[in-house]
Amino acid sequence: MGKYKGEGSLAVRPKTTEEVSRILKHCNERNLAVVPQGGNTGLVGGSVPVFDEIIVSMARLNEVKSIDPLSGVLVCQAGCILQHLDDRVAKEGLMMPLDLGAKGSCHIGGNISTNAGGIRYLRYGSLHGSVLGLEVVLANGEVLDVLQSLRKDTTGYDLKQLFIGAEGTLGLVTAAAIHCPPRPKAKNATFLACATFSKVLETFRKAKADLGEILSAFEFLDKESLDLAVGTYEDVKSPLPGSPERFYVLLETSGSNEDHDNEKLHAFLEAALESGAISDGAVAQDGTQLKAFWRIREGVPEALNTHKAMYKYDLSIPQSTMYGLVEDMRARVGDRAYTVGYGHLGDGNLHLNVVADAYSEELTSLIEPFVYERTAELGGSVSAEHGLGQMKADCIGYTKGDSAVSLMRLVKKTLDPKGILNPYKVLPLPGEVTPPQDS
Repeated sequence: MGKYKGEGSLAVRPKTTEEVSRILKHCNERNLAVVPQGGNTGLVGGSVPVFDEIIVSMARLNEVKSIDPLSGVLVCQAGCILQHLDDRVAKEGLMMPLDLGAKGSCHIGGNISTNAGGIRYLRYGSLHGSVLGLEVVLANGEVLDVLQSLRKDTTGYDLKQLFIGAEGTLGLVTAAAIHCPPRPKAKNATFLACATFSKVLETFRKAKADLGEILSAFEFLDKESLDLAVGTYEDVKSPLPGSPERFYVLLETSGSNEDHDNEKLHAFLEAALESGAISDGAVAQDGTQLKAFWRIREGVPEALNTHKAMYKYDLSIPQSTMYGLVEDMRARVGDRAYTVGYGHLGDGNLHLNVVADAYSEELTSLIEPFVYERTAELGGSVSAEHGLGQMKADCIGYTKGDSAVSLMRLVKKTLDPKGILNPYKVLPLPGEVTPPQDS
């Protein structure tokens, strides 16, 4: 987003775990701070140096070590690009459990370090479940090898979980073992119109009940999001031109039997129309149209990026109340900015965005800290899938209580006693007061 800029006098590009180990051992001995970098697709400033940290690029650690078609386990280095991994496992009839808009440039190590979510979360869950093992270099250069590829292992503490979502503050992930599900043989998508957000929720309930195991994605966007994407790009076109409705749903199914899946999908659509949950809809007739439907969803964040000022929030909120925050924000900023809401409804992930022609103190004060306070009141999380980085390090208290933050500090102090790993990220600086959880 161009929000965070940093300068470093030195960048290193190790190619092996042993080289990463030597770098961190040297830096730890000399009290030199480091910031790890993957594909630099993050949105919270997590990979940007704050002062003069040494940049450790993981780009050259890009080897696929093994793929087991029977167990579905992929073992690869942290610098592998997500799209390249998906293409590689596809040859074995598998797929990556993760799919992001930035898949063409993001690194799997960065995905793991931020516990990235994406559009397949509804079907395959988080990386806390998909990652079976990790290789991590600790602050003192010691290599922690918990890279086993077993689906079941209850021997002691599950240490790998500490590093999933830690954003490089506890150790640098250098390799991972990931469980990859079978690649679906049949896939379809529908673009649906709903009059109200309550109708969107009703559609989601029916989709879970009627589509069950073949439901793979359930995305929603408001009319403001759709109009922005269609109005910005010539190749983004609404499948329902002229629709007067306020909300739209992109629903995807995937399975192993096309006839079976299509039968279930059409039965669901007929029932949803009859009940009034949806007012109109279009079904992708082929792979090209399916991609065109997803181009709409992908076009929204791209169109937002064309504005000079963008306030971007990645929030996790109970599904029944999540759109209320968008309406509240729209009322607060009025015509000072353009407010849109969209996201992964299936897992309660709201992307709230406010864009304007220029940043201003007035607009910022209307948005923050209101957006975080309201999220806390709704029982949500200030970060659903983008991480905290430097953008939200001071906001962790809105979601986690004092005891949790204190324990996190203890873990950080234990694994990185000199504080050299990605400083100024995730946790507030010592002595700073985080917002109370019940604010």
